[in-house]
Amino acid sequence: MKIVVAGAGYAGTLAANRLAKKVPEAEITVINPRPEFVERVRLHQQIAGTGEVTTPLAEMLRAGVRSRLATVGKIGDGSVVLDTGESVDFDHLVLAVGSTVSPLPGTVAVGTWEGAERARTALADLPPGATVTVIGTGATGIETAAEVAEARPDLRVRLVGSRLAAAFSDGARRRVRAGLERLKVSVLEDSVTEVLRGEGERGADKILLRSDPDGPLHADLTLWAVLGSIPDLAGRSGLAVDDRGRALVDPYLRSVSDPRIFVVGDCAAVPGSRAACQTAGPQGAHAADTLARTIRGREPEPYSMGYFGTGLSLGRRDGVIQLSRRDDSARRQYLAGRSAAVLKEGVTLGAKYGARTATIAWLSGPK
Repeated sequence: MKIVVAGAGYAGTLAANRLAKKVPEAEITVINPRPEFVERVRLHQQIAGTGEVTTPLAEMLRAGVRSRLATVGKIGDGSVVLDTGESVDFDHLVLAVGSTVSPLPGTVAVGTWEGAERARTALADLPPGATVTVIGTGATGIETAAEVAEARPDLRVRLVGSRLAAAFSDGARRRVRAGLERLKVSVLEDSVTEVLRGEGERGADKILLRSDPDGPLHADLTLWAVLGSIPDLAGRSGLAVDDRGRALVDPYLRSVSDPRIFVVGDCAAVPGSRAACQTAGPQGAHAADTLARTIRGREPEPYSMGYFGTGLSLGRRDGVIQLSRRDDSARRQYLAGRSAAVLKEGVTLGAKYGARTATIAWLSGPK
């Protein structure tokens, strides 16, 4: 029995480790373009130099799980073709290639390890008084702006996007804004249409806004913190996808095009889900459980998962936790301050622990 896991993020790593426990006779191979597990929810710490975000895959995968350093170029009939030109056969495949970013030209994307490392280097070279603009007012942008502002109080930090913490309740949004103001992050709710890269070593970027009331903004470093692009692997391989390129799945997280293929994480079109490690872990675990049940000749059970909230860190000592209903809609209640920062750190540690140990629990979905 050959099982291939494409992608070693939260969902893929957890699925591989859980399968190794439940189907010990299987030959499990994890294919990943990096030799490390990357905690994407900590990339803002990598940018600011306030935390480590990578762990060698050898320390994350259970004994007996093989890993190959490569990128899957295409999925065929019972095999995957790698960017090296080699192919790897499978009886079952777990597709967990996650999401990527499509930044505006002239910006540095911070949603990948490579982009975050580039941003870290550029940030370290900025002199006091320089201006950093972060584009994107979702979780990635907010955490990036706050982390940079706290780590480099000598810089001017600006956050630009259409609506600050749009999924939060009004009270939680106000608290996020207050936390950013405490760190002296200026917030501008507007849409960016274009970024013109500055010329020369210290040439300032020109950031064009949709409303453009006072002309373009200027920045010494412009960071792109908008996520959501999906690799086109599933579509290129002939799997059915939605309009965002996510693979369509049945109630058991199997591709509707090929039941040998399970799809989990950001690249899976699961109704009601959003991109988050809170989503990836349960999907990786359920796919592993369903595959194990199938191999043992047992009937699969449909996937069900409910949310409990969304956490934001505002530097190392502040945060906001927006509590939610199981359908992910925001409640009025939220947590804030140091206790929220501690809880967010605990959830982040727990997500990595779950991926490494394959031990995880989650809420069932809304009725």
